[in-house]
Amino acid sequence: MSDTWAWRKSSRSAGSGECVEIARPGAPIVGLRDSKNPQAGHLRVSGPAFAAFLNVIKADRLDA
Repeated sequence: MSDTWAWRKSSRSAGSGECVEIARPGAPIVGLRDSKNPQAGHLRVSGPAFAAFLNVIKADRLDA
């Protein structure tokens, strides 16, 4: 199923290839995968969970 998804990475990503790609195949699912190894599979999360994750990143609240 994921081979038909339109995967993309941030326009702000560097050329190093160490990126997370996302796909939005339809509400309420978001797909996440490693751009260096897309054959390794992907994670599926809900739209609200992905939005919450992005909010934590934007607020710099991730614990190391």
